Amino acid sequence: MKKYFLFIIVITIFISCKQNNNKEKVSVPLYDSSYMPAVFTDPNRMEKIKTAFTVIDSLYKKNAEDNHFPGISFGIVVDGKLLYKNSYGHADIEKKIPVTSASLFRIASMSKSFTAMAILKLRDEGKLDLDDPAYLYIPELKNLKYATADAPVITIRHLMTHSAGFPEDNPWGDRQLDVNDKSLMEFIRKQITFSNPPGIAYEYSNLGFALQGKIISKVSGMRYQDYVKKNILEPLGMKTTTYEYSDVALDKLAHGYRWLNEKWNEETLLHDTKDGSWGAMGAMISSIDEFAAYMAFHLSAWPPNNSKDVGPIKRSSVREMQHPWRVNGFNANFIFPDGRSCATTTAYCYGLGWMKDCDGKVYIAHSGGLPGFGSQWRIMPDYGIGVVAFANRTYAAMTTVNLRALDTLIKIAGLQPRQLPPSKFLQQRKNELLKILPNWGRAQESVIFAENFFSDYLIDSLKKESKELYIKAGKIVAIKELKLENQLRGTFIIEGEKINMEIYFTLSPENPPLIQEYRIKEILKQ
Repeated sequence: MKKYFLFIIVITIFISCKQNNNKEKVSVPLYDSSYMPAVFTDPNRMEKIKTAFTVIDSLYKKNAEDNHFPGISFGIVVDGKLLYKNSYGHADIEKKIPVTSASLFRIASMSKSFTAMAILKLRDEGKLDLDDPAYLYIPELKNLKYATADAPVITIRHLMTHSAGFPEDNPWGDRQLDVNDKSLMEFIRKQITFSNPPGIAYEYSNLGFALQGKIISKVSGMRYQDYVKKNILEPLGMKTTTYEYSDVALDKLAHGYRWLNEKWNEETLLHDTKDGSWGAMGAMISSIDEFAAYMAFHLSAWPPNNSKDVGPIKRSSVREMQHPWRVNGFNANFIFPDGRSCATTTAYCYGLGWMKDCDGKVYIAHSGGLPGFGSQWRIMPDYGIGVVAFANRTYAAMTTVNLRALDTLIKIAGLQPRQLPPSKFLQQRKNELLKILPNWGRAQESVIFAENFFSDYLIDSLKKESKELYIKAGKIVAIKELKLENQLRGTFIIEGEKINMEIYFTLSPENPPLIQEYRIKEILKQ
């Protein structure tokens, strides 16, 4: 009987393992090879970009001088390459070691996106779920006393988006890098003081990212820092990027300083504890040369395309990292560095910040600040450009100068975002639509309209509207190219002698897709 039960147990374990293995397998999705990714249409784009470098260089140099940076290093990444870089000042004032693009700076909270990327890699491998309760991996969290009785349990996603309910902890968190995991667990057992119940508000939490570091260690069976090095840094060629300053060659290490009483005072560098997860929130040390490779990887996720994924994580997961998951601000009167007013909306992603301005430009960024250091990187995926800057002065502000650098680059080079080329279906429906305008002859008998169309648009009204506009336009001078919103929706201009007309239409999800919505209107001649 005992042997029988032992056999049953073994079989049960085998089936369970088999099911888990099957769960971890992710099938490769089928895809439509006709999908056309967005492209840059200016053949002289790169040459125009290069004309802006001298002006941008002067912005960073002046920012360093005005704000008493001992040293600054910065770079401009375009289409996956570090196209321009420069440095000013000293990495070590006492030894007069100059800053270079290979100098290694502590980049503080810029470390957070690497933590989020590690979490997503483990998720993609089927080893965790973002909506898992965090206590499944850190049992000490199971006995937390939440702010309210109806609070949901903290999930990994809450930790990733600064919405776990923990209070903002920048000043306190800055001093926790060298705290080990034993002390972190003791801290949790003593209870965490909540500022909100989980899931209802954004509040920047270094603690939340330290807990993610612990989860990564638990799930991977490796120290957090070792997991990131092996699975993210090394595949990207970031060979000297590390977490512990004592591992850095003395002639490469940027020392940190505070400007006080009209002089630089050296800050004490904090160790990254060998047995600690706090490094996940801000201990990384990197150079412009190597961090540019990480920026290039983020930019490579755009536009979505059919090329092979080469990692270190899937491009779709990188785009997921950059998605605005937790809206945290709207500024109707945001003032750009050039003085113009342009409303902005901001949000937090996974270890990244997101901003969209009144012109529709999207910026992905994260800053870093610790005693002795300040940094930021900012990319514009739709434009294929990004900037990064490190300085070795306490909380050196880089947000404004980076925004100004990108703004200046776009203006001088006259940059435009990628444009979607017309899909074969949209182009086909445009041509078919033009054949029935303005009279709509035999339109109801055609096979280009979805079943809803003539219920939503009365044929007599369609004829009247288009005929009146065509008469008002006079002779048709030109039919302009489609301007796409996506593969199944767009507009085009019919240019007349007297007025122009804009036609908007959108296709259904059928195969083949049919016209489900249509509008025609007069627009001003340019």
